[in-house]
Amino acid sequence: MKKVYAVDSSDIRPDVRRMYSPRGAPHEWADWRRHLSHRFPDAEQLGAMIPLSGEVRRMIKEDAGTMPLAITPYYLSVLCGLGAGHPLWKTVLPSPDELHITPYEYTDPLGEDRHEPLPGLIHTYPDKALLLVTQSCATYCRYCTRSRRTGRDVGRTVGPNDIQAALAYIRGHTEIRDVLLSGGDPLMLEDRELDGLLAALYAIPHVELVRLGTRMPIVLPQRVTPELVSVLSGYRPCWITLHFTHPDEITPEVETACNRLADAGIPLGNQTVLLAGVNNELETMKTLMLKLLRLRVRPYYLHQCDAVAGTAHFRTPVREGLEIIRGLHGHTTGYAVPTFMIDAPGGGGKVPVMPNYIRGHEGKQWIIENYQGKVYTYHE
Repeated sequence: MKKVYAVDSSDIRPDVRRMYSPRGAPHEWADWRRHLSHRFPDAEQLGAMIPLSGEVRRMIKEDAGTMPLAITPYYLSVLCGLGAGHPLWKTVLPSPDELHITPYEYTDPLGEDRHEPLPGLIHTYPDKALLLVTQSCATYCRYCTRSRRTGRDVGRTVGPNDIQAALAYIRGHTEIRDVLLSGGDPLMLEDRELDGLLAALYAIPHVELVRLGTRMPIVLPQRVTPELVSVLSGYRPCWITLHFTHPDEITPEVETACNRLADAGIPLGNQTVLLAGVNNELETMKTLMLKLLRLRVRPYYLHQCDAVAGTAHFRTPVREGLEIIRGLHGHTTGYAVPTFMIDAPGGGGKVPVMPNYIRGHEGKQWIIENYQGKVYTYHE
């Protein structure tokens, strides 16, 4: 299938371009704020570009799914170019499967609410804090771990007073050395807001590292402006963890965004969620990981899809994740092999799960298996 990517205004799929901007001005396509204000939440607009079942149309109109619907014009142009049958559509369009809640699914699968001493501040691990600085994203993923609050008016919007209270908490807990900014998506903040928050965090003596978890460079690469890069590069170490789902998300515009960040010396990592029917094939995952390395994005985690209520259709058997890791290890560069993680339900934290390469041991003698399945003996 021929892939059509939006590189500049002349490459935008005509129907997306017409709905986004009747004049089709190139500067409008480069304006990330305009993209946010013109996100596609409407069944009629989407139905004009791809076939939608009656049930999906109804879910969109009635907001009946687990998440609101929002797709940036940029990301919609990519999806339309890939075609209506592409698996990435599953990640952004509501499905009737969301309405079926299976046993052992939870609204708060990671037990974050139990570790939230203040609104928006999650303190699960001793030396790390998670600060949810916004509840909104540019494009909503249907498998979101925080679907209970992200994109919803649930009375827990993080405001300036909440941020100040969280900063005071972090100042008072000297064991916290690592702060992750998430949400929602922290790059929904304006540059000046992000600059002020980073300055406040790095002014705390015991905070050694700030990380940002974002999907913005993938669904709205126009957000990665020279001004934003200037803000982020002023704080070191400041790491960015991206969230790629499929190799077809890597377009020329996404490459430009990642190159801007990497050229500024900002370390980039990636965590991918393993999703049934989307990326749970070895070749798909291998292609993604190798493309990321060429972008100077280090594969970090491969997550088993969390047990979020209404996401059973996305979850794979754990063995599929293990098979993918085994298929990567030894068959490509080690930098391309992420760590397979399961988040223990209820707040137990991330647990690494790896294929078992140890066949047995006795005393100082270990029987080990290599990536080809060959058995060796190692003597301590």
